[in-house]
Amino acid sequence: MTHPDPLMDAAAAALFLLLVTGAALLLSSYIHRVFSGGVSAGLPGAIERTVYRFIGTTPEEEEGWRGYTRDLLIFNGIGFVVLFALLLLQGALPLNPGGVGAFDPLTAVNAAVSFVTNTNWQVYSGEVSASYLSQMAGFTVQNFLSAATGICIAIAVMRGLTSQSTDRIGNFWVDMTRSVLYILLPLALTAALLLASQGVIQNLDASVTAGPQTIAMGPVASQEAIKLLGTNGGGFFAANSAHPYENPTAISNLIEAFLILLVPAALPFVFGRMTGAMRQGWAIYAVMLTIYVAAFGGLYAAELAGNPLMGELGVSGISMEGKEVRFGLLGTALFATSTTATSCGAVDAMHDSLTPLGGMVPMLLILLGEVVFGGVGSGFYTVTGFVVVAVFIAGLMIGRTPEFLGKKIEAAEMQMAVVTVLVPGVLVLLLSGITLALPWAMGNPGPHGLSEVVYAFASMSNNNGSAFAGLDATGPFYVIAGALAMAVGRFAPAIAMLVLAGSMAEKKAIPPGPGTLSTASPAFVAWTTLIILLVGGLTFFPLLAMGPVAEYLLMVGGV
Repeated sequence: MTHPDPLMDAAAAALFLLLVTGAALLLSSYIHRVFSGGVSAGLPGAIERTVYRFIGTTPEEEEGWRGYTRDLLIFNGIGFVVLFALLLLQGALPLNPGGVGAFDPLTAVNAAVSFVTNTNWQVYSGEVSASYLSQMAGFTVQNFLSAATGICIAIAVMRGLTSQSTDRIGNFWVDMTRSVLYILLPLALTAALLLASQGVIQNLDASVTAGPQTIAMGPVASQEAIKLLGTNGGGFFAANSAHPYENPTAISNLIEAFLILLVPAALPFVFGRMTGAMRQGWAIYAVMLTIYVAAFGGLYAAELAGNPLMGELGVSGISMEGKEVRFGLLGTALFATSTTATSCGAVDAMHDSLTPLGGMVPMLLILLGEVVFGGVGSGFYTVTGFVVVAVFIAGLMIGRTPEFLGKKIEAAEMQMAVVTVLVPGVLVLLLSGITLALPWAMGNPGPHGLSEVVYAFASMSNNNGSAFAGLDATGPFYVIAGALAMAVGRFAPAIAMLVLAGSMAEKKAIPPGPGTLSTASPAFVAWTTLIILLVGGLTFFPLLAMGPVAEYLLMVGGV
């Protein structure tokens, strides 16, 4: 493989992000119209009204945060039960040409929690463990519903921040219907056709045997499209987006990275449109983009530098172990940054094979809460928690009552913001500490083994789903601890932000004065970025120092 050209790759990455930004702006206008009730014509509109009649609700029947949260938990609880039952019964159900048997109960619990929480952490190999019915009616359906749940929460939070003197933040059933019907379904259909044109397979055939090799078949394009658009992650195949049937070409690789970022990047602009001041959306987008660019540059530079020990052996060029030659360094770095900056978790290379500092970048992006651009919905409401913290601290520093969009940030809002920001990190520290106290729980000794454990719990607690491949997480401890981390990491911040939204909605905005802190200025963008990095740095610096940094020092020292 030829040595990459950093300048050409930088130009290509800049063009890629420019396309993402342009598409996100266009999509944000459409999403804003959807949730304003401005898209309801034709067949989709008829389907929408039929769903409302079946449920027994209307768009006018809005609820406060308690009712919205209740409906959200009930809906996701039903989704868990249905998927859990499907996995236990799949051996006796149709669309099972491989004759795969039932999941064992613990694995079924873990998988059901994983897909309901938008994590898609997999302790099984999809092509040999799941029937086509489980893949389509189970995993793919939950890919839509968990992504739509994130969008619903984000829109409810936007309403809470922009509404005045009301205790209502929306109707969960209406938001869910509109998210799936008008946003995710048409985008996923378009993406599936686009991926299929690149060679992603879509069939219901049984596996093909060619000599000693068994080649898995299946409905891959339909699942691949929504796993990327919904920042779900996971994959039909164990190799995920490194598998040629999921990601065949360099072009499909760029398409998939684009799909991962599209909806999360659009939501800050939706917020800007809802506030009536697009600069508010641009400010949040700028925070996300700044950290993304820095992360991509760090990962690219680390992988370009490679392992100096290989050079001493006379091996030239970058290390491609664990990476796909058809994607190269640019495609690998772009995908790895995108999938961990969001809560996607799809991978086109094994992150365990990245250099120590290269592997630290996706780990740190997850540990920061995946707010760059974050998961579908979850990225926006999590970064909003950081914005509230930034406003509060800035207000204390300048001796003014903290305000956001003209509304005072008080103790109740600050408490919910702190829960949103810190709960996933506390889970990582707690579960990693317990694991390190168990002598049998680490697969590898030393700094890299620590990185594998921390990455695993960071991935589960922040609902990413990717992993350092050297860790065996199939045992009962990881299965149970992982299910707990995924459930709490998903719903504790979500509920906290809905509480915050309800509290903010009840407040009346006051006109800005001469001393009002601008939350749409370059200075506030820099301040919020610093707060995000400080929270991550202060919380996880010791783990990063003992893991990837120590491993890097050992590598350059020739150990």
